[in-house]
Amino acid sequence: MMTRITSVSFVAVALAVFKPFGLDTWQWQAYIHLLAIWAIGVAVCIIVDLILKYIVRMPRSFKKGVGYIIRRNLWFQCINTPLVSLAICLYRHFVINEYVAGNQLSVVNYIETLLIIAFCSFTIGLYWRFKFRSKYLAVELEETRQLNEQLKKITASAPQPSNETKAPDTVTLTGNTNDTIELNIANLQYIEAVGNYVKVCYMRDGEVHTDMLRATSKQMEDDLKAYPMIVRCHRAFLVNLAQVEQIISNAHAMQLIMKHTNDAIPVSRSNMQGVKEALS
Repeated sequence: MMTRITSVSFVAVALAVFKPFGLDTWQWQAYIHLLAIWAIGVAVCIIVDLILKYIVRMPRSFKKGVGYIIRRNLWFQCINTPLVSLAICLYRHFVINEYVAGNQLSVVNYIETLLIIAFCSFTIGLYWRFKFRSKYLAVELEETRQLNEQLKKITASAPQPSNETKAPDTVTLTGNTNDTIELNIANLQYIEAVGNYVKVCYMRDGEVHTDMLRATSKQMEDDLKAYPMIVRCHRAFLVNLAQVEQIISNAHAMQLIMKHTNDAIPVSRSNMQGVKEALS
């Protein structure tokens, strides 16, 4: 709410400086009208926030990332700017027009008001965009740093890959045909869904191998649910967290950099919480 009040205050200050709508004909009375316009702006902002939350169903959610916050604010500006302009035009028509002619409700006056408010909204929007991006990028970087620290602890305590074909942790992955892949679970890198097949990437004898199975990633997920380090990070990827070298993050997405292959595995927003829980 403080963000909205600050934004409306910026618009009021801009109007106080340039004094449109004939406000320059008054002295102290002009500031009373500016205060009324400020109150109108705050009221419309509250209404638009309610519209976004309950009608458009875009609740303010910092957990969805900076991209979501920026998109929500763009929606806010697209709805708020025309409504604020209309409300100010009505105020000009019913209040200011009694003292200063030419403030009657008309298409020309509405367009004039819309251009003024749109310019102010664009300017303050750039400021908030920069501020929100800087703030949430800093939060994401700190969170990524903590996740990498947890990853190092897990990797240090995880069983090391073995070149032995038969081992207590050996698992056999079976597809819809007679094809199978037998490997040590510690050697598994990731599983990627590719059409009607899955690509299994794993280490054997110090080399990277990839085999295809006719199966779905859901089948693989069910077969490997006994191994807590094998998690779904994306609708197309299952990944072995013990084989992750580093976690990187930016404003758009999080990625897992794999050991040996250096492949960058994407982490979707919907699966990010599951990855974090597995690491913690």
